[in-house]
Amino acid sequence: MKSFFVTNIKIGDELENEPFLIQDSILRETKDGRPYLLGSLRDNTGQLSFVYWDIPSYTESWVATGSAVLVTGRAVRYKDALQINVTDMNQNQEPVLADLLPASRRPRAEMLAELNTHIRSLGQPWQQLVTKLLLEEKFLALFADAPAARNMHHAYIGGLMEHTLSMAKIANQLASHYPFVNRDLLLAGTLLHDMGKTIEYDISKSFSFSEDGRLVGHITRAVVMVEKAAIELDDFPEEDLRHLVHLIASHHGTQEWGSPIVPKTLEAILLHQIDLLDSRVQGFFDHLSNDNGEGDWTVKSSYMFNTELRRPDGFDWQSS
Repeated sequence: MKSFFVTNIKIGDELENEPFLIQDSILRETKDGRPYLLGSLRDNTGQLSFVYWDIPSYTESWVATGSAVLVTGRAVRYKDALQINVTDMNQNQEPVLADLLPASRRPRAEMLAELNTHIRSLGQPWQQLVTKLLLEEKFLALFADAPAARNMHHAYIGGLMEHTLSMAKIANQLASHYPFVNRDLLLAGTLLHDMGKTIEYDISKSFSFSEDGRLVGHITRAVVMVEKAAIELDDFPEEDLRHLVHLIASHHGTQEWGSPIVPKTLEAILLHQIDLLDSRVQGFFDHLSNDNGEGDWTVKSSYMFNTELRRPDGFDWQSS
C-alpha cells in the first residue's frame, strides 16, 4: 500500500519501503571514490529528485530507468526543492502500476469522442482507412493507453491520444490558413503518424521499449500497418497511399532524428512542424509540472531545452 505520493510529501517526512518508479538515474563517485546514485523518482502524481549515498554493489546490478523500487529515506530541502535522501532501496516485485504510472488529465471518454469527430470529418477514402486502423476495438484500447514518449513530452497513459488530438486541431487550423493544402491527407497523416507507438512501448512495467520497438520502431511499424490496411480495402488509391506513407515516414523531419526520408511535400512539412510544435510546448509544460521547485524558474534543467525554464504567470504545476 502506497502511503506517500509525490504531491503530498513534505520536508521531514520519513519514508519506509515506499513504492516508486525510477524516472532517471546516474551512478557517480564521490571525490574519495565511493559510489552514489543520483536521479528522479516518480509516481502517478509527479516526480522528485533523490540521492542514494554509498549505494550497495548489489543494487547497482538492477537499478535502472523504469525500475519499480521500494524506497526508504527522508524528505529534505536541497537547492530550493524537495529531495529524498535514500538510505535503502529494493526491487518492488509486485508494483501497483496504477499508483506509479502517470495518466493524461483529459478524460478518456472525452478524447475518444473527439477522435471520432475528427475521423468523421474526413472525406473518402481517408475516413474508411483511418476508421479501419484506429477504431478497431483491440487496437483502440492500445491507442488510448499508450504514451507518446518514454519521457520528454506526453509521457503518460493516454499521452499518445492527447498528443494526436492536439496535433489534429492544429492541422485543421493550418489547413485553412495556408493555400494548396490537402486537408484530408494532412489530417489522416496526423491521426496515423504515431500509431506504431502502440507497439513500440511496453507499459506492463513502465514506459520501456518493446522488442518490436527496439528492432523495428514506430515509424516503420506504422508504414507497414497503413499499407496492409490499404491493401485490405482493395480500392484505396495508390497515389494517395504513397503520399500518406511519405507523411508518416518523414514526420521526424531529419534522418538524424529517425526519419528514413525528409519531408518533401507541403503536407509532410506541415506535419513535421506540427509534431515538433506540440511536442515542444507540452514538453515545456511537463517539465514545469515535474519540477517541484518553488521559484519563478525550475530547479532542474530541461532535457528537451537544456536549460532551466521560467514558469508563466499563474502557472500551477500541480493542476496544469
